[in-house]
Amino acid sequence: MEAAVAIFGLLFVLFVAAGVFLTVKAAQAAKRGVDRKVAQARRTVEDTTLRARQFTQPGAAGELAQLRLSLRTSMRATQEILRSAAPDDASLAEAGRLFERLSAHGRELDEDLRRLEREPNKATVAAHLPELRERLERITHSAESLRWAARDRARKFADDDLAALSDQIDVEAGALRHWSDDTAGWERRQGMDGGSSSGGSSGGGAGSGSRSGADAGVVGGAGTGADAGSGHGGKGYSWGPAEEEAQAITARDARTQPTYPWEKTPERETSRRAEGGGGIAG
Repeated sequence: MEAAVAIFGLLFVLFVAAGVFLTVKAAQAAKRGVDRKVAQARRTVEDTTLRARQFTQPGAAGELAQLRLSLRTSMRATQEILRSAAPDDASLAEAGRLFERLSAHGRELDEDLRRLEREPNKATVAAHLPELRERLERITHSAESLRWAARDRARKFADDDLAALSDQIDVEAGALRHWSDDTAGWERRQGMDGGSSSGGSSGGGAGSGSRSGADAGVVGGAGTGADAGSGHGGKGYSWGPAEEEAQAITARDARTQPTYPWEKTPERETSRRAEGGGGIAG
């Protein structure tokens, strides 16, 4: 009983600990999401304010707003390119570290520009603008170099992958069309086989006709039938078994032979002989 109570107590503690852990994780995730939304909203408000100052405040104040907006736009674009391409290309890790170092200089310049915005002395602001503009050009040039290098690298990989994919598709398309060549070769082979079979059958029919010259009625008909069956009855290539040989020559049947006027039939000869014998006897 005490063991069961201890087991249930341990399970209860484990469930409570798991619940607390999950709650803390959910709270941290929610806090990160809120911080991200707040930072994005603050950045949007600052960009909108800088654009408004750029067009509404002439002189040094408008130029400071333009410098800050150019710096933020260039650094943000480079950061987005490197973050999106880094998971697919491990070679961009060093570029990411270099960008972090460049971002430190960019944040420092942005703070200097922000302090000059609150400077009441316009002459001091005008005196520092050339130096700040030069720093901005160097930072934005480095950021653009990283950004365009990452874009060109990604484009080169995409072109190479597309070229390899096109070659594979061409090979597969050729393999799929290979059946047409096989079919043409198969038909040619069948045509040659059918032609040889037809020639052999015709030769056999001609030989049968020559051997049966004396019996043109019966044997000639059999030879003609065999030749027609082998040469013209198929109307194409012969894909079935070879035709059977011509039937052997059979004896004449008097009932099926044609009669001519100058020939005497056996019945008439018999009747005449019977009549002649009766006259002699009488």
